[in-house]
Amino acid sequence: MNLFVVPDDAASQSSGPPGSGGRMDEDRLHELVRRCGLGHEDAFAELYDLTSPRLYGIVLRVLRSADLAAEVTQEVFVEIWRTCTRYREDRGGVLAWMVTIAHRRAVDRVRSVQSRTDREQRYGRREVERPHDEVAESAERKWDADRVHAGLAQLTELQRETVTLAYFGGYTQSQIAGLLQIPLGTVKTRMRDGLIKLRDALGVQR
Repeated sequence: MNLFVVPDDAASQSSGPPGSGGRMDEDRLHELVRRCGLGHEDAFAELYDLTSPRLYGIVLRVLRSADLAAEVTQEVFVEIWRTCTRYREDRGGVLAWMVTIAHRRAVDRVRSVQSRTDREQRYGRREVERPHDEVAESAERKWDADRVHAGLAQLTELQRETVTLAYFGGYTQSQIAGLLQIPLGTVKTRMRDGLIKLRDALGVQR
């Protein structure tokens, strides 16, 4: 199912959603949600067309970013599609239910962005405030590298090849299977056994 991108001017439409006299037809929305619950994609498309400007406007007012608002609005409709069977008419109107989902998603995104920003700022402060001993850091990196190489030396050739391709070559397990022309299950087994041996060689606690 493809969702259409909410137009940039949707916020200006949010105060007057489509419908006679600018009012949303709750009976029609209820019928569309009921049909969505039965898996009718045409009903979902109509529901999207009727309500996306309103929900986009709500999300935009919270996020104040057109790009983020468009992204979150899509997430809102995905959630609506997935949870429409849980809607209960006796707990409120369809539009109110959808607005609640949109507002919650928008607030969650604000919190997520703020949390990420706070983490980045804390990390930045630690990097600025922490005194750097370049000689000690270089020695520590070399010691770690020596330990890894010593650990790899204890693996079988096949295990070492698989682990090296994954962690130093950046290949996925599926790509490794293609490169080595072996079954994916064999790659997974070699990777598992190799990592167990490497972990033990490095003295990593389980």
